[in-house]
Amino acid sequence: MSTRTLIRGGLVVTASDELHADVLIEDGRIAALAAHGSDAAAGWTADRVLDATDRYVIPGGVDAHTHMELPFGGTFASDTFETGTRAAAWGGTTTIVDFAVQSVGHSLREGLDTWYAKADGNCAVDYAFHMIMSDVTPTTLKEMALLVQEGITSFKLFMAYPGVFYSDDGQILRAMQVAADTGGLIMMHAENGIAIDVLVEQALARGETDPRFHGEVRKALLEAEATHRAIQLARVAGSPLYVVHVSAEEAVAELAAARDKGLPVFGETCPQYLFLSTDNLAEPGFEGAKYVCSTPLRPREHQAALWRGLRTNDLQVVSTDHCPFCFTGQKELGRGDFSKIPNGLPGVENRMDLLHQAVVDGHISRRRWIEIACATPARMFGLYPQKGTIAPGADADVVIYDPHATQTLSAETHHMNVDYSAYEGKTVTGRVETVLSRGVPVIEGRTYVGHAGHGAFLPRSTCQYLN
Repeated sequence: MSTRTLIRGGLVVTASDELHADVLIEDGRIAALAAHGSDAAAGWTADRVLDATDRYVIPGGVDAHTHMELPFGGTFASDTFETGTRAAAWGGTTTIVDFAVQSVGHSLREGLDTWYAKADGNCAVDYAFHMIMSDVTPTTLKEMALLVQEGITSFKLFMAYPGVFYSDDGQILRAMQVAADTGGLIMMHAENGIAIDVLVEQALARGETDPRFHGEVRKALLEAEATHRAIQLARVAGSPLYVVHVSAEEAVAELAAARDKGLPVFGETCPQYLFLSTDNLAEPGFEGAKYVCSTPLRPREHQAALWRGLRTNDLQVVSTDHCPFCFTGQKELGRGDFSKIPNGLPGVENRMDLLHQAVVDGHISRRRWIEIACATPARMFGLYPQKGTIAPGADADVVIYDPHATQTLSAETHHMNVDYSAYEGKTVTGRVETVLSRGVPVIEGRTYVGHAGHGAFLPRSTCQYLN
């Protein structure tokens, strides 16, 4: 049975256009757009008509950096693929790209199959995977080409976390060389983990155990140094590079300098670096543990450089690095030793709203909002134009967004499976009203009508942002 949905009367906002248009959806895809009130639109009939008067009609968000059910620091991220993708939908995100993890001593294939099993049948919205490489060996380097053919086209390496995820410069160079040959994209956690471990040890020896010291030992200069080193290794390998969760002004400067040379170097930041700071890490008692993530929150003065980078396209993407741990029983593992606090923040539900607040505040334009949250992540990771835009032939991942409604972010009202909000009490302007995933309602008039198992796995093409 063919089904048709018509969205009437809204302002369609994409990365390239803003137009008052009606949107016709047929069998899960965008069938056509026509100016509201035009003869073409007047002739359309549909099984379901949605009124978007005084609303924006935007593409579903693409969050290219999430960690559902991630094992870390002796515990697991508290969101499952079911709870995490439901929360994503509540926040207007209709695609996540999560990270499958290779364990040391095991193959990439084993790690990937483990993540397929975690997600299969459990997701409310569509999903894809990157591959974390924790153990770069001749065998795993050979596996990279096979994964690219399977639609896993990006590989994350870590210059941080010695003994867990860390790769040395030689391993990184080899992986970058394979990526250059296969069309894969290397994603880099750029922090000098070897040096950071020295500073951690010294801080703890001085009795500096509170959460705020997490930020003090993970110095901005060590993020900048690693970013610089990653860029030079990528140049030697002839490979593109995507630096994840950029937080420091000095790291943005390294990316900008590389891009000024015309190098295929890209950067992502996250809402926590744009809206939070070391002031949060320093909250009294043990409250600062809620804000422990890596790269860490920086002093507030770094925020201006991040916003500028987003405006000048030295930073291309805003993802969440959603990796929630409950305050009670999980973050508390680090009482008396900040190095044992699980690293990660909840945010998959808040990203689209926080970035709309940035539009209201004048940091970015409406189209840039959609570009950094929907279109560019889709292009960067081989999902465009199936995802990230509203155009004929695209998947009907569509959000009807009320730009005038206000809401107060709170753990009491969010849908992420975590006992605190990183943005508790923050009032923002703009709210998701209705969400369609491939034409099927997931959120309807602020009610969840989706279900686990609707979300489909998305094999991805290679990076389209290079074209």
